[in-house]
Amino acid sequence: MFSKKVINSLKTRSKQKYNSIEKFLFKTNRILFSSEIETKKNKEESVKKEKIKFFFKNTKENTIVEVEGEVGQSVLDVAHKFKQDLEGACDQSLACSTCHVILDQDTYNKLNEACEEEEDLLDNAFGLTLTSRLGCQIKVTELLKGKIITIPAATRNLYVDGHKPEPH
Repeated sequence: MFSKKVINSLKTRSKQKYNSIEKFLFKTNRILFSSEIETKKNKEESVKKEKIKFFFKNTKENTIVEVEGEVGQSVLDVAHKFKQDLEGACDQSLACSTCHVILDQDTYNKLNEACEEEEDLLDNAFGLTLTSRLGCQIKVTELLKGKIITIPAATRNLYVDGHKPEPH
């Protein structure tokens, strides 16, 4: 049998080893957890920072402006950021056609189809074409890279002609 002194010594060493192992595991877990968070942040930041350059052609002023939008942003948001004359009176709630834009045939064909509500609203758009869409429903993706999005010369809205919309 072991003496009390030996037993106490073993208990003390065991506690010390246990505490050391516990501290090691705690630190390792914290490091792994924090690196997991950093990786997630880096992925989110890289997605947020990805930008696509494309153009707005304003038919009223006969100008073409290069713009840059973040992937996932709506075309309407990009237009407002670059102070383009694209109204968006319903604040992207899919209730008007004042953010009507015209796309080239290739870009139009590659986009997801317009929902029924968008199709119904487009029927009220000024200068409707076969490749018309609502800017609030088009998201910035690689598909828009280098493309020209045409802004019609007018909209149909309750505002008096000449009103310049301010982004919210």
